[in-house]
Amino acid sequence: MTILLPTSLVGSYAQPDWLIDRQKLAGRFPPRVRALELWRVAPEFLEQAQDDATIHAIREQERAGLDIITDGEMRRESYSNRFATALDGVDIDNPGTALDRSGHPNPVPRVVGKISRRHSVQVRDVEFLRAHTDRKIKITVPGPFTMAQQAQNDFYETDEEMAYDYAAAVNLEIKDMFAAGADIVQIDEPYMQARPEKAREYGVKTLNRALEGVEGQTAVHICFGYAHVIHERPAGYSFLPELSACCANQISIETAQSSLDCSVLEKLENKTIILGVLDLSTNEVETPEVVAARIRRALPHVSPERVIIAPDCGLKYLPREVAFGKMKAMVDGTRIVREELSA
Repeated sequence: MTILLPTSLVGSYAQPDWLIDRQKLAGRFPPRVRALELWRVAPEFLEQAQDDATIHAIREQERAGLDIITDGEMRRESYSNRFATALDGVDIDNPGTALDRSGHPNPVPRVVGKISRRHSVQVRDVEFLRAHTDRKIKITVPGPFTMAQQAQNDFYETDEEMAYDYAAAVNLEIKDMFAAGADIVQIDEPYMQARPEKAREYGVKTLNRALEGVEGQTAVHICFGYAHVIHERPAGYSFLPELSACCANQISIETAQSSLDCSVLEKLENKTIILGVLDLSTNEVETPEVVAARIRRALPHVSPERVIIAPDCGLKYLPREVAFGKMKAMVDGTRIVREELSA
């Protein structure tokens, strides 16, 4: 039976304090190069610890009642750096510098050769997730446009050319993740919002290259940045209707913190909307009624059959009890609207 208004995370869940130094993590910009110093577990035990944390994240999602389960991105220091630093053509020992979306310089991968994927990066993540839940599963991968914006280009004539090779690497990874059992693969492309002019030049073209020949449900997440880091929210997206031309089935957006004018969803009439309804700028846990009201705001502009309910963005920076409380409120608020629609 098809579930009306299925619930899911965007990707990340709060990592446990025994796994990663959350204070250090919160005190810096999201890492673009590897930041192994953040882990609290010795290298020889780290994979085992990440596996245990992943099982806990899965069980917390199931306990809250989510319909679509992620691995919580327990193995990642940030949403993008684990994949971006595993590719050929990148000098990770001598990083470059690029401006973050906040305008501050941040160490980034330095591209010194042709970008290509030497091996799968997240296939084991999918296999592990698939083995530990019987619900639908979703896995995320950083988008080619975003990775190109988070790199120092010392090889390609243009950033567009570099992004296109990132897309080829992502394409191979997505196909392998579906083969490993993923039900949904989500590409994270926050920099399409942060750099809309460049996104209009080659963002959708690059995204479609990443999805070329892919069979399976795909999503794109576009957001205003982690609320922990980027505090000010614009009233609307600078790049969103353009995604109607992309090959992805689902578009993940945030509406809660920004009080987004949901009429913009009418311009994505060919897509399923992953509707962000949790404000991650505050540790206050929403009531189910608040969540329900945020869902209702969107329904005049998109049919409920084309809506998936989620947080605005990843729950990575929230205290664990807050992350669970918000997740549970999201499920309970969704149930309220489901019952209204069924009546």
